[in-house]
Amino acid sequence: MDSEHEAHTDLDEARAESAPEAEESEESDTPPGPGRWRRYGERIVNWLVPRLPRLCATVGAGLLMCASFPPIGWWWSAVLALIVFAVVLTRPSTTRAGGFGYGFLFGMAFYLPLLPWVSGLVGAVPWIGLAAMCACFPAIFGLLAVVVRTLPGWPLWFALVWVVEEWLKSTIPFGGFPWGVVAFGQTGGPFLPLMALGGAPAVSFAVVLVGCSVAAIGLEVVAWWQRDHHENSTGRPPSVVVPGVCIAVVLLSTALAFPHVRKSGAGSSDDPTVTVAAIQGNVPRLGLEFNAQRRAVLDNHVDETLRLADEVRAGRAPQPQFVIWPENSSDIDPLANPDARARITEAAQAIGAPILVGGVVARPEWTRENPAASNTVIVWDPVSGPGERHDKQIIQPFGEYLPWRSFFTHLSSYAERAGYFVPGGGNGVVHAAGVPIGVTTCWEVIFDRAARESVLNGAQLIAVPANNATFNQAMSEQQLAFAKARAVEHDRYVIVAGTVGISAVIAPDGRELARTNFFEPAFLDMQVRLKTSLTPASKWGPITQSVLVALGIAAVLAAIMHNGGFTRVTRRLRPRPENDRSEPTTDSNPPVSGSDDGSNDKEEHHDHR
Repeated sequence: MDSEHEAHTDLDEARAESAPEAEESEESDTPPGPGRWRRYGERIVNWLVPRLPRLCATVGAGLLMCASFPPIGWWWSAVLALIVFAVVLTRPSTTRAGGFGYGFLFGMAFYLPLLPWVSGLVGAVPWIGLAAMCACFPAIFGLLAVVVRTLPGWPLWFALVWVVEEWLKSTIPFGGFPWGVVAFGQTGGPFLPLMALGGAPAVSFAVVLVGCSVAAIGLEVVAWWQRDHHENSTGRPPSVVVPGVCIAVVLLSTALAFPHVRKSGAGSSDDPTVTVAAIQGNVPRLGLEFNAQRRAVLDNHVDETLRLADEVRAGRAPQPQFVIWPENSSDIDPLANPDARARITEAAQAIGAPILVGGVVARPEWTRENPAASNTVIVWDPVSGPGERHDKQIIQPFGEYLPWRSFFTHLSSYAERAGYFVPGGGNGVVHAAGVPIGVTTCWEVIFDRAARESVLNGAQLIAVPANNATFNQAMSEQQLAFAKARAVEHDRYVIVAGTVGISAVIAPDGRELARTNFFEPAFLDMQVRLKTSLTPASKWGPITQSVLVALGIAAVLAAIMHNGGFTRVTRRLRPRPENDRSEPTTDSNPPVSGSDDGSNDKEEHHDHR
């Protein structure tokens, strides 16, 4: 962008943002009528016109980020999104307030089309509210990005600040909502092997770093081209070393991780094998009404297991050593209801193998006023019946339970639909046929700590029983991406069993070895390998994330000091002597550069006036 044009743009925006006092006085004296509304319209137009290109670019960047996730799955569009967004945030005319606003707009354009399946459960208003809450975190990133852009090598600091933003979003409020983490849109792309090195934070960091580095190189090349070529005697675009090194490091790390991940996916003769089956019984129809037909759902899974047993006896399918049913495959408490118990035992005896049954089990403190329950996976042996169990430890707010129930019930009629589930304990591992199986039930697979805990406690494969019956196929595809990422992250085969789909068998390199269609009864029955090795992400994932977050926070603090922020605050708080009647002096610190093209940051000029 031409520096003279940017100067004019900054001047126009400054005039639009701070109207003269005389104009305000005249407007206040103007009686209500067409004249005042016309003046308001002119001010809105004056504010909007210089920002319109950046507003449109920001919306486009948010839509590109959404396109990187299933069901579209264009992994490369995340890189394009970050290139565009970085250009918007590094413009000298983008202030800190502007960075927050552009970040929020980016978030809304990203999350609204990513999460429409939420509206099928609770309606349009909560869907928009959830998207708005999620958009607050890119808004924080936008604000902090404008702060750290004054530091040399800003693409690196942008990437670290993004990791801080995703860490916050995955932590607060109510335990966090990691849906939309950049890493989970990369399960079909070349950056996926980095999951084995540092987990989702490392992949997100790498993608953002590449996108911002490409943006920095592009901006520098444009600035170099617009300058007098005689100013650069070497004839090479300057200030591209750091972004170039960042891209090279990311690509080299990916190249080094890929062979190991690919080899693990191909299997090794040293790894023992086991045949496992996943049952997708289906439900009578989509929607919340399926809970009123709990017996039909249980019968569907029993019948599909009996069909698999017939196939095994006929020699058309291998004998599984254990079977995985989905979450909520028995909404009737099988430990308390004799009919449910008998039907599950019938299925286990027919297939001749233990079944991991997803059941709803009443808690000891259950009452009619407080029907507390556990979302439980029970190992059901064909001879001895129920055995080990995994009580879901990370439960979904506003779905499985309602935070601040007495408060939210007064705000929305949908609040009463939330369950009364209670988080459980345990180490995330159950045993069936002598195999230690890590269980991450539906919502749990979204969180880094759930699968890691089970693997560190000895799990040799990971089961993901899920219930997507209240959502749609797009949501199921997105959740499947989480399972693919966990397979690579922990070097384990992952078995996904859904009530309506999508069920799948995923190899440790993220490939789908088998899958079902959505909303149909089906089963998967195949041989997988048991793994015992630990990846760097399994062993040191939390440490990697902590280091990246700490560096991001340190970058923000360093940028504030570099910009003189603390100095200005302490100067304003310092009491002035009573005999000091002089006018406030201007800050002697020179303005700092707001971009790599040599233009001064308007905001920094404003802060130092």
